[in-house]
Amino acid sequence: MSKLKTRTFDAANYLTNEEEMAEYLTVVMKEGDSTLLAAALGDIAKARGMTQLARDTGLSRESLYKSLSGERAPSSDTLFKVIRALGFELNIRPAAHSH
Repeated sequence: MSKLKTRTFDAANYLTNEEEMAEYLTVVMKEGDSTLLAAALGDIAKARGMTQLARDTGLSRESLYKSLSGERAPSSDTLFKVIRALGFELNIRPAAHSH
C-alpha cells in the first residue's frame, strides 16, 4: 500500500479573484482578531505576489512576511498600508443589533 502524500493547506492557493479575496477579508474582519486579519492579508499577498506588495508599501519582503504571518499583531500603520496597497478599502457602518 502506498502512502498518501498531503500538503499543508494554504488559502493563497484558493484566492483566485478580487471577489473571493474581499469576501475572505470580510469574514475575517467579523472575528475582530488583528493577528487573524494579518494572516488573511498575508494569504492574499502570497496569492498576488509578496514582491509587488513590498514595492507598493515601501516595506521589505522580510518585514511583510513577519508582519503577515499571523503569529503576532502588526502595527495599525502596517495593516493600513497593506490593505491600501492590495487595493482594498475599509468601510465602517453601524453594527446590526439583535434585541
